[in-house]
Amino acid sequence: MKVITSIREIQSIAKQTKAASLSIGFVPTMGFLHEGHLTLLKKARQENDIVILSIFVNPLQFGPTEDFSTYPRDFGRDCALAECEKVDYLFHPSAAEMYPVDPSLKVVVQDRTDVLCGKSRPGHFDGVATVLTKLFNMVIPTRAYFGLKDAQQVAVVEGLISDFNFPIELVPVDIVREEDGLAKSSRNINLLPEERNQATVLYRSLNAARETIEKGEQNPKKIISLIKEIISSETNGQIDYVEILTYPELKPLVNLENTIIIALAVKFTKVRLIDNLILEI
Repeated sequence: MKVITSIREIQSIAKQTKAASLSIGFVPTMGFLHEGHLTLLKKARQENDIVILSIFVNPLQFGPTEDFSTYPRDFGRDCALAECEKVDYLFHPSAAEMYPVDPSLKVVVQDRTDVLCGKSRPGHFDGVATVLTKLFNMVIPTRAYFGLKDAQQVAVVEGLISDFNFPIELVPVDIVREEDGLAKSSRNINLLPEERNQATVLYRSLNAARETIEKGEQNPKKIISLIKEIISSETNGQIDYVEILTYPELKPLVNLENTIIIALAVKFTKVRLIDNLILEI
């Protein structure tokens, strides 16, 4: 595995790889890799000739009160994990390399952002779309891999690839969970011990909603109320949102049909957790 910090060098490698008719699987991350990321890398390794992993904590997607400075970082550990997954190139640019001057333009996401996490994080997905546009142009991937834990991000990336005609196949990958159901996340280490035990309730509430739907409930409001009741009664977390929407369009619905997402976010003392289920009705 080769670590690359230069945009010019990663672009040169990508161009040479494509000229040789080899496929590139790309996994963009902000580092502090966990099993969810490793699942993306495994799938990329299975499906492509060359695997490129990027690690870049993108300042554009953090709000003024969010956790950019405290976002967990351990580059040495990340390198070791990437080596184990047979990554070919690890692209690790500095902020100065990615943004040497104030950008003269940025990508503004106009749809799929006024719900779920986007509602309380204005500008977040603009930052995501801007950095991904840059990365896609640098890495020139055949396929790009994203985890469905952040299903809203996957929906936004689908729109980005489609609207800007990137010749890239988007590969969404299912959520990876701990044995007790908690969705794996770099931020889980910030949970207090009591909160770690309580956090399993999030997935349990989603499964309770699924069971209610399977029994015939069609009213989104009643399902949302059930989820909120379970979380409020069994955790000390503060509910940020519970929403049921079409997927990937992320539009409100009156009755459940086609593909839907049931998504939630809950704030604990030092961390905000998200989780979701995507269901075919």
